[in-house]
Amino acid sequence: MTVPGQGFEPATGDGPTELGDAAARSRELRTAYEGLVQIRRLVNAGAGSAVPAPWELRQMPRAVALVLEAAGIAPSAVDAEGRRTRTGYRVAAAAEPGRVEVTWLGPPGGGAAEEEQERLTACAAALEPMGWECLLYRGPRRRRFLEVEPAAGPPKSASPRP
Repeated sequence: MTVPGQGFEPATGDGPTELGDAAARSRELRTAYEGLVQIRRLVNAGAGSAVPAPWELRQMPRAVALVLEAAGIAPSAVDAEGRRTRTGYRVAAAAEPGRVEVTWLGPPGGGAAEEEQERLTACAAALEPMGWECLLYRGPRRRRFLEVEPAAGPPKSASPRP
């Protein structure tokens, strides 16, 4: 949903299930993603759209969430009391600066833990061509998560996702 004066806000997985009118959201998402790719081309002359732009490095959770949402991966969601209502990705700043954590969460008993490796691997597949390095780890209670940071070298593929 667009907030006046702030532009498009990608779904991080900590928001409501409904993000407004689906068609309008889709248009806003497409515009925001195309803007991200265009900004990358302009500021990363030789590297093109496969290297995160400086604004992405300052707002990493937002940038990573935009790529995931544009790739068609569903975000998790919470209700007004903070309870998970939908299974999907959750993007949050990591404890260490310059990194983001992507987890796969859902309602209790919803099966998120059983599908997290496969779904987090899909998240990494969307992020890596866009210049993000993703490492899959096991955290507390043996739950997996991705640690995401800007790639040190050239990305695996320079083709951006629609």
